[in-house]
Amino acid sequence: MRYYPVNLDMQNRRCLVVGGGPVAARKVLKLLECGAMVTVVSPDVTKEILQLTDNRSITLKKRHFQSSDLNGMFLVIGATNNEDVNWRIHSDAERMGKLCNIADRPEVCNFILPSIVNRGDLIIAISTSGASPAYAKKLRQDLEKEFGEEYGKFLSLMGVIRKRLLMKSPEPETHKPTFEKLINKGLVEMIRDDKREDINRLLSKVLGKGYSFETLMEKEMTG
Repeated sequence: MRYYPVNLDMQNRRCLVVGGGPVAARKVLKLLECGAMVTVVSPDVTKEILQLTDNRSITLKKRHFQSSDLNGMFLVIGATNNEDVNWRIHSDAERMGKLCNIADRPEVCNFILPSIVNRGDLIIAISTSGASPAYAKKLRQDLEKEFGEEYGKFLSLMGVIRKRLLMKSPEPETHKPTFEKLINKGLVEMIRDDKREDINRLLSKVLGKGYSFETLMEKEMTG
């Protein structure tokens, strides 16, 4: 296995995207979703990127790429239609020890981006190691049908419950049987079908009084 699967924490990380077309715009939006601080370098950019600049969501440098653009960056993505520029980005990133992805060029990447199914805290990453992006897309579409929005709500609920239980007893192993009961009793399916009475009955049975879907999810929303 060539690639080491990993989830990167991008919150407040400085990232560089070189390129200003539709592919670059998609990369920028995904980085912003993860909380990254994004700089775009390109002499020409899409309206979408310009709008992000106007909203002060990103920093835009309307010029050609310079090696110094990599200074202070955690990660760089090359998304230009100029192969010489893409190779230069790759070469500079390797020399400076930066994480680097060149769009659609796995041979000059030190990491590749998987196809993703995102349901809140549930992230399912599909990779064919660059062999067939089309098949990775097909698998993502299949999994999107299997894993609906209920999984995001389920994990939000479980996260709140976990925090409350750990406040009472900080040993995670102590609560393992409790979580297994909630999972095995069909909580995900109840959330999918919006069976609130069944959900609250299960929560009360497994966790005791004072636990309800409404109050727990309210705590999730308010932090």
